[in-house]
Amino acid sequence: SQPPSPPKDSPPYIRRRRKMYIRASSTSKKTQKEDRAKSIRLLHETIERINRTTKQRFLDTFEQVNENFKEVFARLFRGGKAELSLIDESNPLESGIEISANPLGKRMQNLTLLSGGEKAMTAIALMFSVFKVRPSPFCLLDEVDAPLDEANVVRFQEMLKEMGGNTQFILITHNQKTMSFADVLYGITMEERGVSKAVSVNLN
Repeated sequence: SQPPSPPKDSPPYIRRRRKMYIRASSTSKKTQKEDRAKSIRLLHETIERINRTTKQRFLDTFEQVNENFKEVFARLFRGGKAELSLIDESNPLESGIEISANPLGKRMQNLTLLSGGEKAMTAIALMFSVFKVRPSPFCLLDEVDAPLDEANVVRFQEMLKEMGGNTQFILITHNQKTMSFADVLYGITMEERGVSKAVSVNLN
C-alpha cells in the first residue's frame, strides 16, 4: 500500500506544492512569451502586406491620374504639357506630389510660378483627372471660375458637361457666363431688410 500523504499544513507538503506552482508558472510565462512573439510577428507581416498592397494601388492610381492630367490639361489650355511627379519616389506613400505645368508658349515650370488663371485651370484639370479615375456622386466648387477669362470659362463649361454624367456639380459663382450653362439656379435675395429668401430657377 502507498504511504499516507503528509498533512497539507506540513512543511514537506508545502515545499512540494511550491515547486509544482513554480514549475507551472514558469511554463505559463514561457507560453505567454511565445504567444506574444508570434502575435508581434504576425502583426508585422500583416502591416508589411498592407503597405505593399497600398503602395501598389497608389502607384497604379497615380499613374492613371497623371495620364488623365496630361490629357485634360492640354485640352483645357488648347495645348501645352503638364505632369505629376513624386518628390520621394522611394517612399511614395509619404511622398509629396509636385505639379509641373507648361501652358502653350511657356516653358515647363512649377505651379507656384503660374498666373492666377493658369493656377485655377491647372487645379481644375487635376480635379477632373481624379474624377475620371474615381468619380464622386457630387462636387461643390466655390468660385473656381473667378480668375478665368471668358474663353477659359467656356472650356470649363465643356468639361463640366462631359463630367456631369457621373458627378453632380454644385457651383457657387458670380460669373454670368457660368450661370448661363447651369441646369438649375439658386439665388439668395433680401426683399425685406434682415430677411433672406432663396429663389430657384429651373433652366431645363
